[in-house]
Amino acid sequence: MSRTMRSFILILAITLVGFGWTAAGRAQSAADIAVKAAQKYSGTTLRVIWEAGLQAQDPLTFSGPEWKRLTGITLQVVETPFPEIFSKIVTAHLGGSRDFDVISYVPAWQADLVAAGALEPLDPFLDKYMPRGSLDDIHPTYRQWLNWKGKTYGIFDDGDVFVMYYRRDLFAEPANRAAFRAKYGQDLVPPRTWADWDKVCGFFTEKYKPTLYGCAIQRTEGQDYFWTEEAMRNNGVRFFDPQTMKAQINSPPAVRTLTEMVNANKSMPPGVEKWGFIEVFSAWMAGKVAMIVTWPPPGRWSEGYGNRVEQLKWLPETKVIGKVGYALPPGGHPELAAAFNLGVSVESANKEAAYLFIQWATSKETSLKRVMLPFALRDPYRLSHYASKEYRALWPHAPEYLDTLKSGAERGLLDLAIPGAREYEEALDRATVAVYAGTPPKEALDKAATEWDQVTQRIGVDKQRQAYQEWASKPNAYPH
Repeated sequence: MSRTMRSFILILAITLVGFGWTAAGRAQSAADIAVKAAQKYSGTTLRVIWEAGLQAQDPLTFSGPEWKRLTGITLQVVETPFPEIFSKIVTAHLGGSRDFDVISYVPAWQADLVAAGALEPLDPFLDKYMPRGSLDDIHPTYRQWLNWKGKTYGIFDDGDVFVMYYRRDLFAEPANRAAFRAKYGQDLVPPRTWADWDKVCGFFTEKYKPTLYGCAIQRTEGQDYFWTEEAMRNNGVRFFDPQTMKAQINSPPAVRTLTEMVNANKSMPPGVEKWGFIEVFSAWMAGKVAMIVTWPPPGRWSEGYGNRVEQLKWLPETKVIGKVGYALPPGGHPELAAAFNLGVSVESANKEAAYLFIQWATSKETSLKRVMLPFALRDPYRLSHYASKEYRALWPHAPEYLDTLKSGAERGLLDLAIPGAREYEEALDRATVAVYAGTPPKEALDKAATEWDQVTQRIGVDKQRQAYQEWASKPNAYPH
């Protein structure tokens, strides 16, 4: 063999070995890469701000201990009630404190948190550690939440979406089907419009009250704006005039929407105006309502999934196992209400370690385990979650549940996410609560619209116009 040939073979072998190592490296999962890279930070403590209650049980009892076992890094969880998370993040940042390393935040707040300078851009870490294509498994709708003005600030971590749960047995009862058709001339099926919702709700209430009422939706302050935003957009409302940026939440369709929401309360249980998540959920579990619209967790709890774990011992015993149906709420375009991103605090002294925890926690393998925790409130958001054979086998109707969540993500409506989003939300929430307390809808919405215009003027009309037009151009901003 000639020297030239031997040299060629040697070079080829080195190249192939090098290629093999590269391919193997690329074949590593995002979780494996994060764990290996994070081990050099063993002994470090990361402070993470997380919603208090069941949400925090994930980092406290699962992902925190597992991350420490794998890397030697300790998670210190700062439990914070949901209404205080935004202000706590901003206050810590403005004070220059290092209160947090990892920030669990609502994507709709991202514009404000970026404008305040509170979030570290993640692109350098993604380029260094994230395998190409790993984020493609996140549902396309939810991937819209990762970026702001061309930079990545958070990795999506919670597939919140409103779902309509209904009693299969009541809808299938022959006597109910015959009576409903006789009264309305149409089939008794899960309602696809709010007008049909009122018919079905009123029908069941009239027949079964006070033992059972036709429907319930939470109406107490703090989160009412989610249902108002959803219903308004399904009725054709646009939040702003895209040219003048004048608020449109007091337009005739908006006033009609809130009027319809007030009228719907008449067929709900007495006192529903003060009902929150717990009251609605408890009534559903007890078999005292035929339909509800809320977040994904009740869909699995009411089928008995995980109800025996320590964290869920407080749950009322479910009386509707095997009777739960899943559908999109009336209008067909549910609110993608809240959700969470995981980001890195700009003040963190451990930014890379914080990012690596996020990459591991949101990875395909780890996130599936987390969304299957019965108590932690993180909901499916990856395409692989919806298709998971393990998840789909958890209870008989789990496949229908997951298919509904996926459909909701595809057709769902993004929360308003422009600078000032939290202030806009709070103003609309106050208006909705006021209407439930007796204020005329037009009066309440006129006040809220004035408050919206004041926020817009303070931030800057031109700035808000640009931000709103960019947000409104997203496929899930308005029904399509």
